[in-house]
Amino acid sequence: SGDNTAKVWDAQTGAELLTLKGHTSQVNAAAFSPDGTRIVTASHDRTARVWIAQTGAELLAKEHTNIVLAATFGPDGTRIITGSLDTPVTVWDAQTGAARLALKGHAGGVNAVAFSSDGTRIVT
Repeated sequence: SGDNTAKVWDAQTGAELLTLKGHTSQVNAAAFSPDGTRIVTASHDRTARVWIAQTGAELLAKEHTNIVLAATFGPDGTRIITGSLDTPVTVWDAQTGAARLALKGHAGGVNAVAFSSDGTRIVT
């Protein structure tokens, strides 16, 4: 959202359950971990953040050198990939934030990222 938050909603009733606060600029993307216990968000504030899905507590903030446009978990929940206006695309450890891979090749920003269902491929 442009109000610097992400919100969690009840999928059956539409009731707002939780507001994730901590970004200092608009939130561009959000995704649940495969087990539903964590959420990753991507923001114009040049960070991707990981949150506890039940409480909204922030677990981790991963800084980038430019706006972060996309973020998602891998299918086993151990990796996160982020796409941003900086390069390269980064695959990082979902627990520690340590970089695992740097995907080079894009000449500009990356707006979307995804893992294959078996985790063996990435599309950007």
